Amino acid sequence: MKRIGFQLKVKQEMLDDYIKHHENVWPEMLDALRAAGWHNYSIFAREDGLLFGYVETAEGLDAAQAKMAVTEVNTRWQEFMAPYFESANNERADEMFVELREVFHLD
Repeated sequence: MKRIGFQLKVKQEMLDDYIKHHENVWPEMLDALRAAGWHNYSIFAREDGLLFGYVETAEGLDAAQAKMAVTEVNTRWQEFMAPYFESANNERADEMFVELREVFHLD
């Protein structure tokens, strides 16, 4: 498994609603993530809206994102979540991941 850390930025004034939506992610979205090989997926939030995500995949972030990009439920989820994110180019949140370099890991 490849361990992947990434960051995104949610509009600070919309953070509480963003968190509420993630307390009840659509079951079909969860199923699609699992089918696309996303494991141990977590999102952490700072009070200013900065998000840190962590996911494990067999094939890396690009492959995991490509598998999700072709699902109808992901398209609906990204459209639903779009207003929450800071984006200069109206990108989908799943296209704005800033992948971070792993510098340490303890098994």
